[in-house]
Amino acid sequence: MLAAAMAPSPTPQPAFNSGDPLYSELWRACAGPLATVPRPGDLVFYFLQGHIEQVEADTNQVAQNQTRLYNLPSKLLCRVLNVELKAEPYTDEVYAQIMIMLEPEISLLGLGFFMQQNEVAAVDKASSGSIATLPRPALSSFWKTLTPSDVSTHGAFSLLRRHANDCLPPLDMTQSPPTQELVAKDLHGIEWRFRHIFRGMSSFPAYSAYQFPDPVLNFSCFPCRGENGDIRVGVRRAMRQLSNAPSSVISSQSLHLEVLATAWHAINTRNMFTVNYKPRTSPSEFIVPYDQYMESVKNNYSIGTKFRMRFDGGEVPEQRFTGTVVGWENLDPLWPESSWRCLKVRWDEPSTIPRPDRVSPWKIELDSSSLIVAMAQHKLSD
Repeated sequence: MLAAAMAPSPTPQPAFNSGDPLYSELWRACAGPLATVPRPGDLVFYFLQGHIEQVEADTNQVAQNQTRLYNLPSKLLCRVLNVELKAEPYTDEVYAQIMIMLEPEISLLGLGFFMQQNEVAAVDKASSGSIATLPRPALSSFWKTLTPSDVSTHGAFSLLRRHANDCLPPLDMTQSPPTQELVAKDLHGIEWRFRHIFRGMSSFPAYSAYQFPDPVLNFSCFPCRGENGDIRVGVRRAMRQLSNAPSSVISSQSLHLEVLATAWHAINTRNMFTVNYKPRTSPSEFIVPYDQYMESVKNNYSIGTKFRMRFDGGEVPEQRFTGTVVGWENLDPLWPESSWRCLKVRWDEPSTIPRPDRVSPWKIELDSSSLIVAMAQHKLSD
């Protein structure tokens, strides 16, 4: 089916501009349908426990003998100063480099899950600095789970004709066979050359020059095309799980201490600091939008509360599962006032998709009947 293998451009490319709207859309596709990244100016809560969970997943180690150093609060109220969307040079794993700074006047407010009304008003006033949402560019895209033949040096990346019609320039069907050369850029700005051939279904070489970890089925390919005709291509990893695979050379314990030390330094010096959020590694976002957190504060999560929660669906963009709250307690005694994964839950149906037995209140959507009860109780408390 193929007459030529794909090869990168021999000319070094400049660093890709993460401010390019098409780049941002490709990054988000590779990050997954549920990944959320704040914008500069946003007010957010930074949860240290969540950041430590990402460290453990990234190093494939659970930190041992954890201690609560520096007497830090479980969450810090911060302003987002800058966001850069990036990708690891050798693995293509996407991550967001987020620069944040504690809010000077209200950084120590609301250290528990519930906040007093005067605290809410103060934070509401401060949150008015968020910038407006920018329009997203129109583009055509699709994704496909990669198979061994897709990434084989002698194989072909086959796709449906409708996907080719949507995302690729039209072929000259008078040729025999219809064929064309395409150039697509990846997240690093490197150009990759494809030969696009029609054989009853459209196909072109996949990342044959890439070194894919096993199994290749843990990756999906995302070609997309912008309004100006530019073609981009990227890969999305399966969500990483703690496993028996070799752990990182850098210990989880040392990185755990680094997270705590950085937060302590930021509190005491009022300096800005940077965190890296890896959506395909982190079990959950640890930088939570202020509004999302505050909405969750209004609800009642008594035992028996029914809820829904979204998950990365694997073969489909996302799936929703229903469950029941069966308890409320701190995840870790080292953080006694924390609401991070404070809800113990039971899922209604079995699934092959990994689901936690503890979730954070802001990650779930209450069932309509439970929401009505929560609203009624909120009015009675006013």
